[in-house]
Amino acid sequence: MDHRAQALLSWYDRHRRSLPWRDVGDPYATWVSETMLQQTRVETVLSYYKRFLRAFPTVQALAAADEAEVLKLWEGLGYYRRAKNLLTGARQVVQAYGGAIPSDIAQLRKIQGIGPYTAGAIASMAFGRPEAAVDGNVTRVTARLTGYRDNAASPSGRREIEARVRAILPVERPGDFNQALMDLGATICLPGTPDCDRCPLAACCDASAAGDAEELPVLPRKNPPRAEQWDVLLIRSGDRFLLRPRTETLLQGLYVFAMAEGFHPAETVAEAARAVTGLTCESPVYLGEARHVFTHRVWEMRVWALTTDADTAPEGWVFADAEEMARLALPSAMRVPRRLAEQLPSGKPEA
Repeated sequence: MDHRAQALLSWYDRHRRSLPWRDVGDPYATWVSETMLQQTRVETVLSYYKRFLRAFPTVQALAAADEAEVLKLWEGLGYYRRAKNLLTGARQVVQAYGGAIPSDIAQLRKIQGIGPYTAGAIASMAFGRPEAAVDGNVTRVTARLTGYRDNAASPSGRREIEARVRAILPVERPGDFNQALMDLGATICLPGTPDCDRCPLAACCDASAAGDAEELPVLPRKNPPRAEQWDVLLIRSGDRFLLRPRTETLLQGLYVFAMAEGFHPAETVAEAARAVTGLTCESPVYLGEARHVFTHRVWEMRVWALTTDADTAPEGWVFADAEEMARLALPSAMRVPRRLAEQLPSGKPEA
């Protein structure tokens, strides 16, 4: 075994994080956890993971679920395409593999939503296959440890980082090794300033010796997210609010309040509401602002309450009271508007 792998595993045995998806030997649980952990903090995932597995304890149970059920359980976790891919992938496993998640990495890659990292994680952690699982933490640790100073995000850079992980990856305990790299990157070999004094690999780390660990990995600068302005319209009929399931790619299938692009002066808000919904609305009341950051865009929102005499929702929309709204999957972007809606006094809002 490579001396670096041995040192890392010894450290992991003493300092590993206690997480509910570790050492379960269940490829489905590994798949669910790794999907949830993409671009999401461990602390956030913990409660979602437990609830999700209580609702769908097996891949067969998930495959039989309705998309609305899955999205509701995912509500607030963000990046909802992950949930949709997980559901589609579970149905693939049932149909193509008889409900048994394959251990072969090439077969895993054929399943919807399973990319190189997730395939490597499932193969190594659940099946003990000597496969690399390279995420952002692993990329950072490996670039520093081995002194990779080219663009780690380029196609050639990603291939080289994976090759360097494989060069160290032990045949014994490959799953623990991959998780040890992740833990090291999450707790010690941090972005910006790493804690080299506590690192078990400091003595053999190229970047630590060269004094440029803070500068690695080399990654291209990200463009700032594009700002978009929206008026969110809480259109109420009695105690029911108007919502619709989005058909757009972003947040597809999740329920949102009516939204008019741009910020409108108070005297034209009702006109904007009619243009969006077809309903005649009145008594617009400004309630406040909200902001939600996506990966590539930011929604800057102003929230208005309006009333309508309509009893029936337009085609593609629904009226929902508080109890009904609780059963619908609303994205985190609607968290503030929803709270403002729930705080409105019963009946017609007053200016």
